[in-house]
Amino acid sequence: MPGFLYIVSTPIGNMGDMSYRAVEVLSSAALVVAEDTRHSRRLLDHYEIETRCAPYHEHNEAREAPRLVKKLQEGESIALITDAGTPLLSDPGARLVAAAIDAGIDVVPVPGASALLAALVASGMAGDQFTFFGFLPRKGKDRLRVLTEIMRLKHTAVIYESPLRVGATLDELASSGAGSRPAVVARELTKKFEEFARGTVAELAARFADGPARGEMVILIGGGEEKHLDEEALREIARDLQSAGSSSRDIQDRLVTEHGASRNLAYRLAHEE
Repeated sequence: MPGFLYIVSTPIGNMGDMSYRAVEVLSSAALVVAEDTRHSRRLLDHYEIETRCAPYHEHNEAREAPRLVKKLQEGESIALITDAGTPLLSDPGARLVAAAIDAGIDVVPVPGASALLAALVASGMAGDQFTFFGFLPRKGKDRLRVLTEIMRLKHTAVIYESPLRVGATLDELASSGAGSRPAVVARELTKKFEEFARGTVAELAARFADGPARGEMVILIGGGEEKHLDEEALREIARDLQSAGSSSRDIQDRLVTEHGASRNLAYRLAHEE
């Protein structure tokens, strides 16, 4: 019989959030694979789990996934964990899960802590519908595409961000037209200095502008209002931006992100004389 691939959630800060089932699974598995074995070894030692721990991260997953699947096919059960929280949410693991499924291996989730859900349920933001973006692309067209998608959302957006960049990201969102939207920055979740900073995007951008904050960050952005501007109204906005000295590229981007215009229409209006 093949083994099982367990996807095990671990605490995001407070060690008391480890489930009994997670301890049992990690103790009984033949191998634990983790993003950072030194970090995970401290967790395993805390719960007196002696299972061998091996690295599995973005730099070796292409090589390790086939080897781990072979072990699973030979009857060994493997537990996948991440540095903190639920694996595969902005962490390596999707390649291994897909390979295991293709090989007919049972993939078993062991639920537990998640920074995404912890931030959402305590934020006060609407949680009946939301989109999780993970860590945003750092620059270029990919970042613009994601920011455009966030600006078009009518429901809550959830973002992971580094404490070094949280202020800059909020400022960029405010500059893109989301400044008046409600927002929450959740940091140090489940730890001693857990905090939920609430306000508008612009207010939080100013609050976090002075320097890097401490702890991992989850940013939640409220959805925008429905906009139904016709072509003539969009043309007036484009003319006003032209008069203010905006470039055609800036006008196009703002028509798309702030006013919901299609990219083709925004391009045409931005280049009208």
